Amino acid sequence: METATIDNKVKQVISNIRNLPTPPIVFHQIQKVISDPNSSAANVAAVLAEDPAMSVKVLKLTNSAFYGLAREIESVKHAVMIIGMEAIKNLVLSASVLDMFKNEKLDQEVQEEFWRHSLATAFCGRLLAKRLKARGMVDPDTAFSSGLLHDVGKLIISCFLPEENAKLQEARAEDKISPDYIIEERVLGFNHAQIGGFLATQWKLPKRLGDSIAYHHNPQVSEDELPIAYLVHLGDYIARKTFISTLNEEIVCELGEGVVDYLQITEEDEMKFVALLREEYVKAETFMQMAGMSAAP
Repeated sequence: METATIDNKVKQVISNIRNLPTPPIVFHQIQKVISDPNSSAANVAAVLAEDPAMSVKVLKLTNSAFYGLAREIESVKHAVMIIGMEAIKNLVLSASVLDMFKNEKLDQEVQEEFWRHSLATAFCGRLLAKRLKARGMVDPDTAFSSGLLHDVGKLIISCFLPEENAKLQEARAEDKISPDYIIEERVLGFNHAQIGGFLATQWKLPKRLGDSIAYHHNPQVSEDELPIAYLVHLGDYIARKTFISTLNEEIVCELGEGVVDYLQITEEDEMKFVALLREEYVKAETFMQMAGMSAAP
């Protein structure tokens, strides 16, 4: 099926969903303020002050093991000054997404499995962004958000497309080896990455972030071969390798074509990142609490 036809099909599927979750107004306000070169920490703090619940979440994440700061930060303005505007924007996005799907009626085990893997990919993306510079710099906080959102299309299918989801479950029962996106393409004619990419456009997220979601299974076909799409792909792979899912342990997981050469990594590097991710993942607890569940992988 041609790309334009797939895009139209995905667009139609998404536009037919009622009550589709959207990020809170504060996220778009923060994005607008941060994109203004004349903005200050006080401007960002003023926007967050309009949403006290979000302010509490941002402070909670800033003071969590995720940043490992030496002393407690007591104000949003101080948090902006310490961790930076881009980091705050990504924390607001992360907290928003964890919150948006919290009340959707999903099997608890499936939901926990989803968030654990998404967070493991996010943490791994952040690690990779800090250490892999072969193809230029990728902001670690943006890599984290991209990793957290990379499979959001799966949530859309599970929560809002019951008929399509039922067909996928039937197909999965017969094929326990193929990756999810292959089964989705076979059964639906599109995959969760394409849904996630389109959703990012709907949510007016930065294009680079949306593209990294859309191309996380095939970064080599992304526009300009985006480094962040490769990082998310590798983060997804290492997260699966590190924490083998009890729900999907038979699924074949392998790196896409050209990823090893593009990122200039070795098998030894992969094993180092597996070890680092195990250490880093203990910092996921605060994020999991926001999604309403426990952190243990």
